[in-house]
Amino acid sequence: MAIKAPEKNPAPPPALRAQRPRPNFETWSWFFMRISGLALLFLALIHFTLTHILHDVVNTNYAYVAHRWHNLGWRIFDWSLLALALAHGLNGLRLIIDDYVRKPGKRAATKATLYSLTGLLFAYGTMVIFTFPRV
Repeated sequence: MAIKAPEKNPAPPPALRAQRPRPNFETWSWFFMRISGLALLFLALIHFTLTHILHDVVNTNYAYVAHRWHNLGWRIFDWSLLALALAHGLNGLRLIIDDYVRKPGKRAATKATLYSLTGLLFAYGTMVIFTFPRV
């Protein structure tokens, strides 16, 4: 008659197993902040290098912007910088409002103002970038 040796690390019952929490909005918000921050770092460095180091700021005028935005690629680059910066800032301010504005009514009003202002700035920036007359 053979005696079975007990397992060294038996698996815990399913109810006691640690389960990975399901991703929710805050998880995706946290992930977005990391990815957008990294993308913004490179976009801002490229923008700064091109507009402040390689090209003299004194010579930046309407003709320079018109010549640069004649290429659709530069418009998309500037629009992505605008969109990511606004979304990244909106998400950060949303978290700050959640942390420091305690009253639900005041929090809702502050967030509504923030969302409205961000939407207005995004719409205005998009309109400027994509309706700028080509020279």
